[in-house]
Amino acid sequence: MNKEIRKSSDRGFFDHGWLKTYHTFSFGDYYDPHFMGFRTLRVINEDRIQGKQGFPTHSHKDMEILTLMLEGELAHKDNMGNGSVIHAGEAQLMSAGSGVTHSEFNHSATQDAHLLQIWIQPDTKGLSPGYQQKKLELPEDQWVLVASKQGLHGSLRIHQDAEVSIAHLEKGHALDRVLKEGRYGWLHIITGSVNCDGVSLQKGDGMAMEGKKHFQLTATSSAKILFFDLN
Repeated sequence: MNKEIRKSSDRGFFDHGWLKTYHTFSFGDYYDPHFMGFRTLRVINEDRIQGKQGFPTHSHKDMEILTLMLEGELAHKDNMGNGSVIHAGEAQLMSAGSGVTHSEFNHSATQDAHLLQIWIQPDTKGLSPGYQQKKLELPEDQWVLVASKQGLHGSLRIHQDAEVSIAHLEKGHALDRVLKEGRYGWLHIITGSVNCDGVSLQKGDGMAMEGKKHFQLTATSSAKILFFDLN
C-alpha cells in the first residue's frame, strides 16, 4: 500500500488578524502544485475566526461543503432560507449545486470559532442546492460516519461516492480500518497524535493511502481523527 505524508507544518498558513487559516491543499492565494487535492477531496481548511468577525455573503457552485465545528459556534445564513447556528460538535453540509450564496459570522465577543471546512467535488453538476446539519455523537474508539452518498446510519447525504468518518481515541487505544481494492484514503489528524502502522502523525498532519489495506491507528495521546474513503 502506498502512503504519502502531508505534515501540518507544511500546510499553507495565513494570518489575516480576524482569521487564522491552514490549508492542506491549494486554496485561494496558496498554491502548491503537488497538493491540489486528493481524488475528489479538494479542500481541508482549518480556520479560527475571531469573535465579532466572519465571512460576508459570497457564492459557491458545484461543490459539497462540509463544516465540522470544533470549538465555539458560527452563524450561517443563505439564499435558500436557512438561518442557523453551528455549535461545537456539529456538522453542516451545504450542497452548492447550481449556485448558492451564504454568510458565516462568529457573534461571540470572547471565543474564536474553530472549525474544519472540507470541500468535496460532486459527481453531478448543476444539482439543486441543499442544506443539512446534525450533532455528532462520538463514543470512544468507534468510527462515526459523518457523510456518505446514501446517507447511511443517519449520516449527512453527500453527492459523491465518498464516506467521511470521525473517531475519538483515548491514549493507548486502537482502532482498525479497511481500505478496499480500488479505493483511496486520506487520514487527517484533528487533535492529538496517533501511530498508523508505524507512521507517527500529529495534529494537523494528513496521509494519503492507495491500495487494498487493513491498517490500525493507535492513539499516542487523546486524539480525534478524520478519514475519507474515496473512489
